[in-house]
Amino acid sequence: MALSGDNNDRGELRIHENLDELRTDLADYIAELSEAAVKERGVFAIALSGGSLIGLMGKLCEAPYNKTVDWAKWYIFWADERVVAKNHSDSNYKLAKDGLLSKVPIVPSHVHSINDSVSAEEAADEYMFVIRQLVKTRMVGVSDISDCPKFDLILLGMGPDGHIASLFPNHSVLDETDEWVTFITDSPKPPPERITFTLPVINSASNVAMVVTGESKAEAVHSAIDNIGPDCPSLPARLVQPSKGKLIWFLDKPAASKLDGFQFSE
Repeated sequence: MALSGDNNDRGELRIHENLDELRTDLADYIAELSEAAVKERGVFAIALSGGSLIGLMGKLCEAPYNKTVDWAKWYIFWADERVVAKNHSDSNYKLAKDGLLSKVPIVPSHVHSINDSVSAEEAADEYMFVIRQLVKTRMVGVSDISDCPKFDLILLGMGPDGHIASLFPNHSVLDETDEWVTFITDSPKPPPERITFTLPVINSASNVAMVVTGESKAEAVHSAIDNIGPDCPSLPARLVQPSKGKLIWFLDKPAASKLDGFQFSE
């Protein structure tokens, strides 16, 4: 690993020499959290998102993780999803199924995807209802400082604009505090209709991992992590601040290249 350290209230930074190193560290991290949650609660509730994240989780499909992880105890959710058919190329469910879920022995009934045959608003309402039922049975934990679900791990990527899940800069859903899951019909990047966890749910998780790679994200990483004063753009990624959980950033060197105070040897 190139560098690891804490950055004030912006979480732990893990900056990797290359993507292979990042993939291994991410797989180790997820496997350790899974083991701890299963030991403590009997289940592991994890929320995924889309983009390059699933590919970066790929080592979980390989030895030793494919045999050592207790896959039958995993309950899988999505922190955001595009309101498209499950076999559509834009579907985060399809991305995860093709890249991860079909390659490990997950229990199909533990995979909680959205209803893709209704409107975005209805899909968000239904998804919140599903999560609420699972909170009641404690398959998903509950925050002890709010009534929000407390996922064991929420995995997020970040766009070059600093968006996370389907929470985009300057969008009204950033201010949503009552709903656990909300919807948008005007996503600045296609497809326009999406559902997304809200910030209170993300910030109630036991663990949040921000997985960000590539030079195109470097400016947003700088704005999301560094203390750049009151004039800094209020990126959605900067609003990820788990109230009692732990935040970790998994970065490669290009994504970390504009962080203050980080010098890399070539």
